[in-house]
Amino acid sequence: MSAELLTQDTPENQFALPERLVIVLNQDLPTGKAANAAAVLAMTLGQRHPELIGEPLEVADGKCYPGLIPLGISVLSASELELTNLLISGGEKGYDMTIFPADGQQTTNYQQFREAVAMQTEQQLVLLGVAIAGEKKGVRKLVGKLALFA
Repeated sequence: MSAELLTQDTPENQFALPERLVIVLNQDLPTGKAANAAAVLAMTLGQRHPELIGEPLEVADGKCYPGLIPLGISVLSASELELTNLLISGGEKGYDMTIFPADGQQTTNYQQFREAVAMQTEQQLVLLGVAIAGEKKGVRKLVGKLALFA
């Protein structure tokens, strides 16, 4: 059985331009692993929503740098159970959900990582983080009780 990746250029899986972006990390992650998970999730958000990337930044001496996402990305913390519940609830509401399972920090071989993830259901995944992209009010309601990651 093959799963089809939800992409914004697939008509049946069209995502509206997100108004809110949130990354939620496992509250038990040490700083280095949390930074890694947040970076991977942010890169994937940028790839999935390239229209969010702002115009290039030009400094006074004429050098240009790539544009940044003009929306803020809140980085929040949650328990392992809360992350699973967010994944399921966000998906049911139609938000663009990106996952970072623990398997991603246990190997440098992407194929082995994919195979490990493929053997688990959503409920079985041990999530280090999720990224949520969607409409402002609904995403805020979904994550409203979570604290900033510290």
